[in-house]
Amino acid sequence: MPMIDVYATAGTFADKHQLAIDLAAAVMAVEQVPDIPMFRQNTAAFIHEVPAGDLSNVDGDTGYVRIQVLTNAGALDRDKQLAVVERLTAIAASATGHPSQAERTWVLLTEAPDGGWGIAGHANTNAELVAAARAQIASLQAGRPATEN
Repeated sequence: MPMIDVYATAGTFADKHQLAIDLAAAVMAVEQVPDIPMFRQNTAAFIHEVPAGDLSNVDGDTGYVRIQVLTNAGALDRDKQLAVVERLTAIAASATGHPSQAERTWVLLTEAPDGGWGIAGHANTNAELVAAARAQIASLQAGRPATEN
């Protein structure tokens, strides 16, 4: 259930809402989590626009995009890390309309510590999240309404 934060200069993306959807869906696909309400409702991207001049590298160059992905500890093995970086870079570059944006896109992968994923006011361990997902899958398979998580 990753959270994705994107930082870019205002006006970089024409359709920020679609970008957020595309990024969240891509990370869910790479993580290979079940397509259940728990994961769909708690995987999100946030697009943060900064004013012109507020983003620069050491040389003073601008036009960069920074994407930070926060996942559960251990959710991404090395192959998945590579896939997330490749997909999110491509999605961001496409959303700008400039293929060269890929060269100026940084992706940072971070992990929440076990017990550090808060949903509905509770800090969940990975084991608790897995148990909640399994319960929701069982409920959906039995034809019962899924509980909110």
